[in-house]
Amino acid sequence: MPTDLATISSFRRWGGLMSLTGATGGEPMRAGVAVIDLMTGLYAANAIQAAIRHRERTGLGQAIDLALLDVQVATLANQALGYLVSGRNPHRWGNAHPSIVPYQSFATMDGDIALAAANDGQFSRLCNSIGAPELAADPRYARNTDRVSNRAGLIARLQTILADGTTAHWLRKLETAGVPAGSVNDIAAVFADPQVIHRGMRTALPHPTLKEVPEVRSPIRLSESPVGAKSAPPPLGHDTRAVLSERLGLEQATLDELCAQGVIG
Repeated sequence: MPTDLATISSFRRWGGLMSLTGATGGEPMRAGVAVIDLMTGLYAANAIQAAIRHRERTGLGQAIDLALLDVQVATLANQALGYLVSGRNPHRWGNAHPSIVPYQSFATMDGDIALAAANDGQFSRLCNSIGAPELAADPRYARNTDRVSNRAGLIARLQTILADGTTAHWLRKLETAGVPAGSVNDIAAVFADPQVIHRGMRTALPHPTLKEVPEVRSPIRLSESPVGAKSAPPPLGHDTRAVLSERLGLEQATLDELCAQGVIG
């Protein structure tokens, strides 16, 4: 594997994720957040815990080798296995699912909803809830395999129906029918969501110069050892004197001299 930084910076294109992301027939797209960086961190945390458990049992430490590229290949999950089993290269489906229909987003009168009729029963309830029971009775759509084969016609019909009502209207009906669905929120709507507020995912931490700064709370909830920072990241050089004094034993006169010389701030 090449190791120069210019080549490493393009690693995401090696792992296949962009080839699966984007509209059908459109250009490859990167994810909206650095998902592989985040996934590598999660894998690293798991690996560290596994190594600690191994050390506890055997007394032996070990090196952990974790590569961003490897994580991206592993994250291909069912798409990778599907290719290895069939030899068929998967392609981009946009927000749709390659083997479950309907399982995608739809435009409404005032936004977008994502819905997932993952089995024939849910599909039947979906059709009844949106006032189109004839779709469930249509032999072209009765089973998921039929819906996959006749995807285009069904999706077009569903889109026409859903575009004629608001997001809130359809979500009420779908929730009552037991069909998994949700609104496609922008970030502002996410932090205004009642459940996100209830879970306290937006928080604030004290800051020495800004009073406080907003933060996103860790999703990990531990009953006996709660996770969370006690203060925000400090300004550059804020703790320099304390660190040099406590860790290196430098006297205040020495620190003042270093500050006067511009060595520390």
